[in-house]
Amino acid sequence: MTVGAGDATAPQRRDARRNRELLVEAAHEVFTELGLQAPLDVIARRAGVGNATLYRHFPTRAALIDAVFRGRLGETVAAGELARAAPDAWTGLDTYLRAVFRTLAADRGTNDLMTTHVQGIEALDDVHAHNRETMELLLERGREEGTIRADVTTEDVLFALAALGRAVPALIAATASTAPDAWCRPLALFLDSLRPAPAVLPGPALTAAQLGDVLRELGPHRAPVRSVRED
Repeated sequence: MTVGAGDATAPQRRDARRNRELLVEAAHEVFTELGLQAPLDVIARRAGVGNATLYRHFPTRAALIDAVFRGRLGETVAAGELARAAPDAWTGLDTYLRAVFRTLAADRGTNDLMTTHVQGIEALDDVHAHNRETMELLLERGREEGTIRADVTTEDVLFALAALGRAVPALIAATASTAPDAWCRPLALFLDSLRPAPAVLPGPALTAAQLGDVLRELGPHRAPVRSVRED
């Protein structure tokens, strides 16, 4: 019996789809653990395939990042839409930023993606544009409602949030066993700085020993680890 071309190529297509799925799953695990600059050969080994297979499916790091995080980026846009529909600007801003920071706290890869500029990912550009528009709308509305101070700009907020967001993984690593939600207090402090009048901070403050652990964990910036092949 002669095997037709369609019979031969069907298993190959299934294998290719399975390899792609394995690579996306492995990349999400590795990016979550090590960040977006994790070596790509580590991802290939985790998926149980060769480097050539990885690059055949994802010619660039940006293509792989897009495949892994496109769904999570959509969740951020959805949170922004809910914030815009909130009954008042302060409720919208508060719930939106807490939702975004819970995502930054849960996943180092998403943290890298949302707090740095990665070129070549159209979905990410759309999310950043939507985030900026959400912040502008909420701040303008808050100023009109008298719940946001008049002198704060969108750039002020985005700059401060990027800096605070970058610190979240180290804060979590340093306080995971003693105060896993310690990152909520710096966020609350920042939110309070936007108010015309102060609010009450959530949860207990860090102890002097815990703060020392956090500062040691932050440490100096390290050079990113690259894979052997340039992306």
